[in-house]
Amino acid sequence: MKIAEERGRQASIDGFAHEHIVVGLLMKRYQNVSLVDLPLSTYDIIIVQKDEDGNDDIIRAQVKTATSSISFTGGSRGGVDREYKSGVKEYIQSPETADVVIGVHPIGDNSFELYFVPTVLIEPLGQKSISINKISALKENYDILENCKNSELIIQKCEEYGILQRREQYIL
Repeated sequence: MKIAEERGRQASIDGFAHEHIVVGLLMKRYQNVSLVDLPLSTYDIIIVQKDEDGNDDIIRAQVKTATSSISFTGGSRGGVDREYKSGVKEYIQSPETADVVIGVHPIGDNSFELYFVPTVLIEPLGQKSISINKISALKENYDILENCKNSELIIQKCEEYGILQRREQYIL
């Protein structure tokens, strides 16, 4: 029991640390990045960019630790103490809950890779998680992050990358 508790505690610490690491890395690139201090929010970070008209465009990002895969679910708790009384039920990320899921893959004590999975990609994938090996083209792909709300572009790129099956295959 103590070992399971310690693993759960470490996983929680890692999750919070990874959110801060992602904010720091993205802040160096985009400047206007912040953690969201809303405990029941479906996203952890906001990134503010300027759109073509000079207006603020906010990207909502959910951060997930990715040892071998990235989970797209939220609203539940793992570990020994699974009773969770917030009223939030488990859900799968979608454009209604966030714009992108950022997988943080530790590759050493102080080294990390970021995987950007737009939520517009999750429904066509039809699964609750994905192996980081299957989405290597999304690793550090800042073009995908910056265009994560453009579903047409994301679907096209993910077909090109082989992450999604090409739509033409299903047209008779």
